[in-house]
Amino acid sequence: MDFSLFYFANDSRELDTDRYRLLLDGARFADRNGFTAVWTPERHFHSFGGLYPNPSVTGAAVATITERIQIRAGSVVAPLHNPLRIAEEWSVVDNLSGGRVGLSFASGWHAVDFALKPENYADRRQVLIDYTDQVRRLWRGEQVDVVDGTGAPQRVGVFPPPVQPELPVWITSAGGVETFRNAGRAGAGLLTHLLGQDLDELAGKIAEYRAASRENGSEGHVALMVHTFLGEDEDVVREQVRGPMCDYLRSSLGLLLGSRQGSARKVDPSKLRAKDVDFLVERAFDRYYDDGALLGTVDKAARVVERARAIDVDEIACLIDFGLPQRTVLAGLEQLNRLRELTSAPLAATT
Repeated sequence: MDFSLFYFANDSRELDTDRYRLLLDGARFADRNGFTAVWTPERHFHSFGGLYPNPSVTGAAVATITERIQIRAGSVVAPLHNPLRIAEEWSVVDNLSGGRVGLSFASGWHAVDFALKPENYADRRQVLIDYTDQVRRLWRGEQVDVVDGTGAPQRVGVFPPPVQPELPVWITSAGGVETFRNAGRAGAGLLTHLLGQDLDELAGKIAEYRAASRENGSEGHVALMVHTFLGEDEDVVREQVRGPMCDYLRSSLGLLLGSRQGSARKVDPSKLRAKDVDFLVERAFDRYYDDGALLGTVDKAARVVERARAIDVDEIACLIDFGLPQRTVLAGLEQLNRLRELTSAPLAATT
């Protein structure tokens, strides 16, 4: 099992200064201690995730302070951009990092984000597929047909050329099984999470993804984002994370209620009474804490890792910035590294 750090902050508890200390210090720690990657997202116009409006910018910052860790977008919202700009920006980061870039592409999950490109909202799922393919081709050095400012046809490619000849790609899914299949058919990795789905549900979807991947002669790669904070005492950790985690779940209520298209559980959070929201958030917290996150002690978290391994997850992407104070989170990384060492020890002993 690989371990990486994942960022998607709910910024409501943060200070007005030093907002990116956790990202940069966490990246340095991960780089020194054998973690696989650092993921930063794309989110706009809201405190929930809004620290990260452009993952290529945060990726460039991480590239300049690290030496070996992979630098990934989790995710680029492809329909908000021109594929040429995506390829250009990330080629710069690939050069800054010496070839350590990887991108997960998403269709977008919030209509307000599409203020940047409203014409793509209705067809965003198909646009995701088309743009992902275009970025991959541009990365390989192909050119695309465009129209310039005078209306004349041109063919253009990307400069600077990237270091990696092939761009490592994932597709982000909130749980829709067809997106899992599409990722496999595209020969891409899969990035998913446990908001709106549990490990038992996920097992069947990963099986569908692997089957689709094998049609292209690939096994694929599954990265699972989970909320993470570890300590030495179970009761202490539970009380430490309860408030921040409940605030985080309340902020992401659309995903919590299964807002993905076609879900039988689709509910409009704005129509719920405050006490109903509190009840749902408390129940979700109990479920995540007990069975769906790396929260608590190392021994408890190790059991979650083994369950994820059993359903064919390749990488745990540890979401660490869900509202605890930065100093607390950074101190807890030592426990997370213990978990990484513990869960990789049996594999290391056989190689």
